[in-house]
Amino acid sequence: MIKDDSVKQFLELIQKSRRGKLKIYIGMSAGVGKTYRMLQESHALLRNGIDVCIGYVETHKRAETEALVAGLPLIPRKNIFYRGKEIDEMDLQGILNRHPEIVVVDELAHTNAEGSKNGKRWQDVFDLLEAGISVISAVNIQHLESINEEIEHITGIKVTERIPDKILELADEIVNIDLTADELVTRLKEGKIYDKSKIERALENFFQSDKILQLRELALKEVVHQVERKIQTEIPKSIKLRPERFLACISSNAETAGVVIRKTARLASYYHSPWIVLYVQSDAESLDKIKLDKQRHLINHFKLATELGAEVIKIKSNQVTQSIINMATEKEITTICIGKPHLNIFQVIMRTAIFNQLLRNLAAKEIDLVILS
Repeated sequence: MIKDDSVKQFLELIQKSRRGKLKIYIGMSAGVGKTYRMLQESHALLRNGIDVCIGYVETHKRAETEALVAGLPLIPRKNIFYRGKEIDEMDLQGILNRHPEIVVVDELAHTNAEGSKNGKRWQDVFDLLEAGISVISAVNIQHLESINEEIEHITGIKVTERIPDKILELADEIVNIDLTADELVTRLKEGKIYDKSKIERALENFFQSDKILQLRELALKEVVHQVERKIQTEIPKSIKLRPERFLACISSNAETAGVVIRKTARLASYYHSPWIVLYVQSDAESLDKIKLDKQRHLINHFKLATELGAEVIKIKSNQVTQSIINMATEKEITTICIGKPHLNIFQVIMRTAIFNQLLRNLAAKEIDLVILS
C-alpha cells in the first residue's frame, strides 16, 4: 500500500512543475527603471514568439515608459465603483480567462480596491502562478515587510503597502535595477520620475544622497541574500562552489592556541568568511586534570575568539580526530587550521596513525589542512 505522504509529495512535484514562473525586478526607489526594463523584456519576448501580455503597468506618465507600452498586447483593466468613485484595477479574472504564457504585473505591493477578490496584488500574482501563468513583476525595497521599521528609520516615512518576504523566496529570478545616487537625483531633476511640481519636495525629503545610499545597500543585500538562499536550496552540494569556511582547532596549550586563533581570524577576514573555533576536551584535558593557569588561558582564548568574530564550540570527547572531522562535515568547512605540534619524537611516532587518519578523511572530503607555526 502506498503511503499518503509519498502520494502527497508526488502531487506537490506535479503542481510545482505546472506552476508559473515568477521574475521580480527590485529597486531602491521609484524611478530607477524597473517598469522600463519589464517593458523592454516584454518586447524581446514578443519578438521571440512568446505570448506575453500587460496585466497592469503604471507608467506614472513618464514619456520613455509610455512609449514602450505601444505595441504590447494589453488586458484591459476593470472598473470598480467604491464610495462614489470609479477605480481602475487589474482584471485578475480577465487575465486568467485570456491565460497568456507570461503577464506583466507592476506595483507588486499595491493594495486592491475594496470589492476585489484579493486584498493585495501579490495575492493576485499567487493566483496567476497557481493557474500556470508566469509573471514578471516589480517592487521597491521599502515595501518589504521584514525591513519595514529600518526603512522608516532611514526615510522618516511609514510605508503602509508591504509585501511578505515569502514572495521573494518564491521568486524564480530576482533582478536588482541599480543606479548611483547621483544618477537617480539627475533623473529626478530632469523630470523623468515625477511631475516638475513635485521635484523640489522630493529632493528635500526622500531623494537625499544619504537616504538613497542606505536604500541602495538594502536592495543589494536583499538580492545577494536571495541568490545565496537559492544556491543553498537548489544546487547540489556535489557541483556548487563552496564558500570558504574556516575551523580553528585549539587545545589547552597556551603557546599555540592564541596563534591559531589570530592567524585564522586573519584568513577569515581576508576571505570575508565565517569561522569557528573548536575545542575538544578529552578526559586528559578535564578541568580536574589541567592546571589553573591553563584553564585561565583557555577561558581567555575563548574570549579572544569571540571578540575576533568566531563562533566558539566546545565538545567533550576522547575521539578528538573524529570530532574534528564530524564538525567540519556538519559546518561545511573548507579549511581546518591547527597549531604546530609541540611534541617530542616519541609522541610524534605514537600519534602518526591518528594524524594519517585525519589526513585521509580530509582528502576524501576535499578539506584543506593548514598547520600554523
